[in-house]
Amino acid sequence: MNIEKIMNTSPVIPVMVIEQVKDAVPLAKALVAGGLRVLEITLRTQAALESIREIKAAVPEAIVGAGTVINFETLDQALNAGSEFIVTPGSTPTLIDAALSSGTPILPGINSPSEAMSLMEKGLTALKFFPAEAAGGVPMLKAIGGPLPQISFCPTGGVGPHNAREYLALKNVACVGGSWMAPAQLVNEGNWQEIERLAAKAASLR
Repeated sequence: MNIEKIMNTSPVIPVMVIEQVKDAVPLAKALVAGGLRVLEITLRTQAALESIREIKAAVPEAIVGAGTVINFETLDQALNAGSEFIVTPGSTPTLIDAALSSGTPILPGINSPSEAMSLMEKGLTALKFFPAEAAGGVPMLKAIGGPLPQISFCPTGGVGPHNAREYLALKNVACVGGSWMAPAQLVNEGNWQEIERLAAKAASLR
């Protein structure tokens, strides 16, 4: 599966910050049951890598990727954990080349036309736009879409239920990323039913 197919699986990719491994599988099951199969586990916590392994083993219908991949070390860790795709907050030539060499689908982060053009030179046309709202939001993506219509984006950062539809209405947006369907409070409470409801609402955005 290539990154374009992954991005078009559902309108929202949950960006998951998992603090405790015990929450990983029930959280993933709730999100998948709600209709969100593509899951980005950010490598911001000690529980992240083991969470990827456990979700892959227990929730085979999920497409599990690693986010916050920022260097060779986190790339290797993500690949060794079995990540099916890689997400980066930004793009450096060495990191992108290493990720491409791995053969694993990559969703690299950019927030300027120059960065997008540099990645186009490497054959990449499916990109993460981050931090979306801080970098100009919907107007910025509309502007980029004029000269660079080949690129499809996953805006992340400041995207939520209040503005997701506005992003998804753009021709050059394949999906959005966000964490609103799995807030920390609901995860801490183990309120998987409410998380499933929020996921189903997010899955119906388009």
